[in-house]
Amino acid sequence: MISSTKINVRYAETDKMGIVHHSVYPIWFEVARTDFGKEAGFRYFDLEQKGIFTPLIELSVKYNKPADYDDELEIKTRISKLTPVRVQFSYEVYNVKTGLLLSEGSTMHALVGTDFRPMNLKKVHPDIWDLMIASVEA
Repeated sequence: MISSTKINVRYAETDKMGIVHHSVYPIWFEVARTDFGKEAGFRYFDLEQKGIFTPLIELSVKYNKPADYDDELEIKTRISKLTPVRVQFSYEVYNVKTGLLLSEGSTMHALVGTDFRPMNLKKVHPDIWDLMIASVEA
């Protein structure tokens, strides 16, 4: 499954050069990841209610081309790697008007319980595991 999130660049997200500041992309990734989870059937709120937390353990961003104020962007999100204790999301940021790929990135998240110790999601919450597996295969 690949989800799609649309974002318009806000003035506050740009720097003195008039382009999106590099620190904004991880925030957009979180917005897109949240949308992905909703679409796949595992909202963050629901995961946390079940005692499942997904702390960020790795972040990678490649900046190909800049985005400017008021550009309409599309972020395509997918699960690129899944194990019972980790999930990796991959992102592609496109300019809607030009179709250009502006940025690529990924985030790796641990799957932990309320004690913040690694959890084997497949064993502890097979219902959520099945939703994640289904979204990878879709």
